[in-house]
Amino acid sequence: MRLARPRAGLGRPLLVTLAVSALVLGSGQSASSESRRTMPRARAGCLSTPSQYRAAWNARQVRCVSPSLFGTTHTRGGTSLYPPGFWYAWTASSTNLEHYLALRHRYGDSPAKVGIGILSYVGYPGLDTWDTPTDLEVFTLPAGVRVEVPAFETWFRLLDEKVGGTRAYPLAAQTALVYAYSRLGPRQDVVSAFQKVTGCGRTALLQGKAPTAAIGCDRDFLGALAAAGPSPYDGGESKSCFRKFASRYHGPRTAGALRGVLYQCQDAGFLNTGVGLGYNTYANPFVCKPAAAQSVRERYTGREFIVANMSFDRLPSRTDIPLNLGRPSQRGFLRTGYC
Repeated sequence: MRLARPRAGLGRPLLVTLAVSALVLGSGQSASSESRRTMPRARAGCLSTPSQYRAAWNARQVRCVSPSLFGTTHTRGGTSLYPPGFWYAWTASSTNLEHYLALRHRYGDSPAKVGIGILSYVGYPGLDTWDTPTDLEVFTLPAGVRVEVPAFETWFRLLDEKVGGTRAYPLAAQTALVYAYSRLGPRQDVVSAFQKVTGCGRTALLQGKAPTAAIGCDRDFLGALAAAGPSPYDGGESKSCFRKFASRYHGPRTAGALRGVLYQCQDAGFLNTGVGLGYNTYANPFVCKPAAAQSVRERYTGREFIVANMSFDRLPSRTDIPLNLGRPSQRGFLRTGYC
């Protein structure tokens, strides 16, 4: 789930976490089987290679996409799934790739709606002014590489396994974090949950302001950011960022502190849902209403995963699709609706 810098990420008012997880995983799948899936089976007749996907994109066709295909957006000229330094890359599912084809089919004559619509669907904030050239990468993964559902509990399991220091992330704080995100009222969303956990003001966040005490961010959250050090966007590295938090943070290990370290070290921004679905406060491209008239439920988008970050040259197959973002002055549809 990208922050305002570049994605996102990735990134859905659901009241019970288990119910959300069931929605993410689909009928008949357990969280364990989905999060540890390696090489998904291709569905008969569906697009199963990046070149097939690009051909469908160019022809403005709406096609089913095999779960063996994944997608990510990246700054044009990038050489890896996510910027260097990140431990994990956020990636879109085949479900999202199908929606991107639908956007291309529906709004191909208005290319800014396609490009910005994809970034909105992914979970980019700050799209009113976003002007960084951005591409869509469609790819397959090497044999044996697994994807994970980026639920909060997944992150803490990965930290236990790969980084160590389980005392840095107390179960009580993890529970408080999940509880805050699973007990949303009918008009609350994940930005509301982020504000509740961290103190950071919703309006200021949506205006693109940095998380500081000036916008209400609390001491635990800001202390976690400071202890973890620079994010990978600013020259840091995810694993060392987590280790620094574990050893340098001396404040209370609260839900706010845990949310802060995920924010800083792995790009789990304020739009991140913590359940594997995307969300944005902009208008959903597939709901023909202005953003203000869309319900919270209608602003949840598609499925997202995380996968170990790697360079493009490690991918068995891939294709790069430049996105036409138009000019910021052409993006009134983010508020007024796409149709």
